[in-house]
Amino acid sequence: MENFIVSARKYRPSTFNTVVGQEAIVATLKNAIKTNQVAQAFLFCGPRGVGKTTCARIFAKALNCEHLTDDFEPCNECPSCKSFNENASFNVYELDAASNNSVEDIRSLVEQVRISPQGAKYKVYIIDEVHMLSNQAFNAFLKTLEEPPAYAKFILATTEKHKIIPTILSRCQVYDFKRIRENDIIKHLNFVAQKELIIAEEEALRVIASKADGALRDALSIFDQLVSFSGNHMTYQSAIHHLNVLDVDNYFKMTDFLFSEDQTEAMVLLDEILAKGFDGQHFISGLAGHFRNLLLAQTPGTVKLMDVSDSIKQKFTIQAQKVDKTLLIRALEISNTCDFNYKLSNNKRLSIEICLLQINGNYVYKLKNSVRQSREK
Repeated sequence: MENFIVSARKYRPSTFNTVVGQEAIVATLKNAIKTNQVAQAFLFCGPRGVGKTTCARIFAKALNCEHLTDDFEPCNECPSCKSFNENASFNVYELDAASNNSVEDIRSLVEQVRISPQGAKYKVYIIDEVHMLSNQAFNAFLKTLEEPPAYAKFILATTEKHKIIPTILSRCQVYDFKRIRENDIIKHLNFVAQKELIIAEEEALRVIASKADGALRDALSIFDQLVSFSGNHMTYQSAIHHLNVLDVDNYFKMTDFLFSEDQTEAMVLLDEILAKGFDGQHFISGLAGHFRNLLLAQTPGTVKLMDVSDSIKQKFTIQAQKVDKTLLIRALEISNTCDFNYKLSNNKRLSIEICLLQINGNYVYKLKNSVRQSREK
């Protein structure tokens, strides 16, 4: 049996052009190599799974590449690139600060810095989770970070920039990595699915992207999990079932029930949703998001702001035509207030039911008021 390699490792970018969703940072790093203006220290910060360590490794490889491409990408063919790809490079050091965070670990690193690179231009030190270093370790690192030898480059990575002391920040070029857009994640998942000969519905990939919350590594982990569950044919239904995601059709139905004179169906649907084990706050926050999308769908210029497929956009556009904008804004306000106060409530189900009744009550009141006004005319 072959050893299974998770998709996050198997399809980890090896060149700048394959990095997903960080175009501005990639362009800046490549331009630094092009103009030979490479700082002595960099700080890559941002959420988990967005490419900080990946970019650090590619940048380190490119700095010592003997035959950079015309686009300033590492060639992956020269001895330096090959040794790096085989994890055998003597000129690139990776340190996990989560488990090597003491003064002694940093002093050992400082001693290594004094040794010149072997057969390369630079020695590159990648320190991951650098915020885990103790204050004493940070202070022991300051002088070396500010005035390292010309051949030494430091790339620090962290998910918690606010924990880095100001004296370290002032000695680094700081790059803020952003969360990856859902459409970029979906595009990459499509690429992986094609490589693995997996048929995946776009809606299933969109569920994965939404669940990943902007982290590509999380999306690939969820993708592998779903492949284990559904095999080579990944459907929307299998995705929402396995990931315990509430089907968007429930929100369309609930909206139809709330903006009608009969509130019974809304209560019955809520009971069915909670009976399936879905969290009440997950439902109410999803309902608020649904109302937001309906507001966006009422204006052609804002339809593009919805992170949904074209078929779902069409359903939103159709339903948005049936609902008054003022009522939608009020419904969004009520549902958002319920979401905010949910954890403080002793009777959580009752708080959701009151929320739904208030939304329905606003509709009924406005309907009766408009009927009365038409009779008076």
